[in-house]
Amino acid sequence: MFNGTMFQYFHWYIPNDGSLWNQVKEDAEHLARLGVNSVWLPPFYKGKEGANASGYDVYDLFDLGEFDQKFSLRTKYGTKQELLDAIRALHEKGIHVYADIVLNHKGGGDETERIWVKRVDEANRNQFTSDPFEIDAYTKFTFPGRQGKYSDFIWDHTCFTGVDYAADLEETAIFSILNEYGEDWEEVIDTEKGNYDYLMFCDVEFRNPAVREELKKWGAWLMQETGIDGVRIDAVKHISPKFYNEWLDHMRSIKSDLFAVGEYWAPGELPLLLKYIEATEGRMSLFDASLHHALYHASLKGKDFDLSTIFNDSLVAAKPELAVTVVDNHDTQPLQSLEAPVENWFKPHAYALILLREGGYPCIFYPDLYGAHYVDKGKDGNDHEIFLDKCAHLEQLMEARHLFAYGLQRDYFDHPNCVGWTREGVDDHPNSGCAILLSNSEDGFKSMEVGQRHSGKTFIDYLGNHQAAVIINEAGWGEFQVPAGSVSVWVEKK
Repeated sequence: MFNGTMFQYFHWYIPNDGSLWNQVKEDAEHLARLGVNSVWLPPFYKGKEGANASGYDVYDLFDLGEFDQKFSLRTKYGTKQELLDAIRALHEKGIHVYADIVLNHKGGGDETERIWVKRVDEANRNQFTSDPFEIDAYTKFTFPGRQGKYSDFIWDHTCFTGVDYAADLEETAIFSILNEYGEDWEEVIDTEKGNYDYLMFCDVEFRNPAVREELKKWGAWLMQETGIDGVRIDAVKHISPKFYNEWLDHMRSIKSDLFAVGEYWAPGELPLLLKYIEATEGRMSLFDASLHHALYHASLKGKDFDLSTIFNDSLVAAKPELAVTVVDNHDTQPLQSLEAPVENWFKPHAYALILLREGGYPCIFYPDLYGAHYVDKGKDGNDHEIFLDKCAHLEQLMEARHLFAYGLQRDYFDHPNCVGWTREGVDDHPNSGCAILLSNSEDGFKSMEVGQRHSGKTFIDYLGNHQAAVIINEAGWGEFQVPAGSVSVWVEKK
């Protein structure tokens, strides 16, 4: 038995100096010591902004920092060789590598084409606001810097459902492309904006069989070239589940244990997540957006939030085996479009809730372990300087998951301001077993059972937030305490 912990090794504002892959390489041993078993890396490939691109503006999937394209050889994070060296270093420490893949759209086309389109109502993508007409659009991707190495596939307007810029008109809008696959959008699960197939740039047409075959070819190439162990799939709510069923089946025909987690960001919309899981027949896990927003609101409301409801309508409660739990990520950090950062005081609570329980696959966010500092424009158009502090006790909480959080779980979610649970421990992990108590208000205490295997043992607070000791009675119970607005993780004194 092993408690897996994923680590998101980036945030949106990582410096554009090409140093990240080297940093990952140097940090592999430290991550392994903390019990990290997988690292989610940012997009490997060249974006339309070259060395300044996050990778979510994907230009060339086959350029991992190898070709002089978009005014740069390296990506934002480094060169292809530095990437391969980082992956090798992680593998040597027994850490799996998950690649962030963005297949929904492409940006930075090399040539324009004269194409037929209809203008679309942005608020309701099923509503067209014009008759068919022609525009010049950057829908042709020839990748001149790569010159056909790895793939000679040329992307043109038949590979896309829509674009957001008419070059001849110098107009930014949403234009539906009229092609042989239909005048409408692809069928997706989400009904937001009528149909949320279109997100940005040149939206990929997955009904085109040539596109599907090229993306399957690329996926197989990426696994062979880099040795990745899994994928984090961007923007799955904007893509038909039928495509990923086909694509993942192909990938797993080559690597049967390939891990996959999809980003379907729909806070408070658990039925949509479950509907997507049903449509993909459990082929991928999903991030628990609902739990993230519960953590966010709990951090804002303080003692007015009922902690006993924290898991209500969460994916980890409904489908724990397919839930990847997060406290924050690059989209929720300050100044991003989905900004909803958990307040610092509550982050130890939030990480205890995802790290020390049996359900879900927890993912740690880079700034919470290392901190971050950046400047960017806010919604008001002004520059804002942001300092993200490290999460207090995070390394200890990660260690506690690795060392102690095993075995039968007993829940004590019976008070709005003080909740707890215990893990009984298992024989395979000596000294395992723990009792966790959270308060979002005043000092709290709770009598909880850790199991008769711990009878007579002395438990102490691993985080050092409470200085007293607890003696477990003959029946396996102890009375545990937690300071006001804090977290205590009680483990056997050794």
